[in-house]
Amino acid sequence: MVKEILRLFMDILSQPAVLVALISFIGLMMQKKPSSEVIKGTTKSFLGFIVISAGAGILVGSLEPFGKMFEEAFHVNGVVPNNEAIVAMALSEFGTNTALIMFFGMFANILIARFTRLKYIFLTGHHTLYMACMIAVILAVAGMEGVLLVVVGSIALGFIMAFFPALAQPFMKKITGGDQVGFGHFSTLGYILSGYIGRFVGKNSKSTEEINFPKGLAFLRDSSVSIALTMTVLYVIVALFTGPSYIEAELSGGTHYLVYSVIQAVTFAAGVFVILSGVRLVLAEIVPAFKGISTKLVPNAKPALDCPIVFPYAPNAVLIGFFCSFLGGIVGMAFLGAIGGIIILPGVVPHFFTGATAGVFGNATGGIRGATIGSFFNGLLITFLPVFLLPVLGDLGFANTTFSDADFGAVGIVLGNVANSFGSTGVVATIIVAVVVSVFWNILRKSKPADQNKLSA
Repeated sequence: MVKEILRLFMDILSQPAVLVALISFIGLMMQKKPSSEVIKGTTKSFLGFIVISAGAGILVGSLEPFGKMFEEAFHVNGVVPNNEAIVAMALSEFGTNTALIMFFGMFANILIARFTRLKYIFLTGHHTLYMACMIAVILAVAGMEGVLLVVVGSIALGFIMAFFPALAQPFMKKITGGDQVGFGHFSTLGYILSGYIGRFVGKNSKSTEEINFPKGLAFLRDSSVSIALTMTVLYVIVALFTGPSYIEAELSGGTHYLVYSVIQAVTFAAGVFVILSGVRLVLAEIVPAFKGISTKLVPNAKPALDCPIVFPYAPNAVLIGFFCSFLGGIVGMAFLGAIGGIIILPGVVPHFFTGATAGVFGNATGGIRGATIGSFFNGLLITFLPVFLLPVLGDLGFANTTFSDADFGAVGIVLGNVANSFGSTGVVATIIVAVVVSVFWNILRKSKPADQNKLSA
């Protein structure tokens, strides 16, 4: 019975659509909205995230064949970072601890947001699940078990869920032009790296959305058209290197390999279009609904939402970021191969979602140069971090996959090495210090205005 209840909660909390709909419902009820508005807001929030998930599914479905074609065309083998794959492997052994850490970690997130300046409620349920799983694995490898593992893991997760959105918020203000929505996707270090690089290299660089096309190419201003055509060129080139025999035998089910490649490319563009539509729908509902929670439970709190939330602000940067991040992954792979290290293959799906987002962040601070260079370095970052993460994952470190996004790598490397050097005591001390510092920072910041008033008096 307990396991079944845990599985129910994990399934609810790991689904962004259900979680956001629940948050919308609670927020609207707290504002004492009429039942018609509660039903409308809750349903539209639910629908919006289902649309985003559907678009993401379309994207992943079109990118997976591309990744297989790339590996076949250029004869590369190695570790493929993929969150879903590594978590699926880990849950068979660490499923109960993962569920408990996730469940109590979300309560810890609310408490940390309430009593510190980290005013962010992390609503990307599947990334919460992945981070909970990685924390459970690392703490178990460090020798923790039972109640201690769950308590320490939950506090660590709650802190991480508030900390990374706080890092991203200065750039989110720049991207969205406001301060109502936070950013909740655990590759934040790659995004803020791209944002800082944009500041450094992007002086006088115009935005990716201001690219001037000749009159004859004015149709490329439509992002859906430009994405479809650009991806068609990329797919066809890789298909030509791969050859018809592999594609028609293994991927297309007998459909001509070039026809199949064009269909997958345009399907990719359709996925982006669906995601953008879903994001607009969610933003129209979740922000007003969230005011109830931020007013009653956590004053001034912001919902931290998944990475597609920034795509509508710079669709051209989305495509540029994907290409440049993937290129960074190829360069990183070549370097690792040259020095005889573990080869990390550039996973197309993580490079799309993290690279596209890094492109938007880089564009916000540095225009075209920021988007291209910033997302390239994001590609390098998510290639090299997994190399240092693998040794701290225990037996999972010998699998042919690992966690793909930057924050998983950084958190895992820090926690894992602290555990290896100082044991479970060191991990507990590190987490306690991080939370205590956040609480005292909040107290100090609150006391400053009063001190300034006394001085002025």
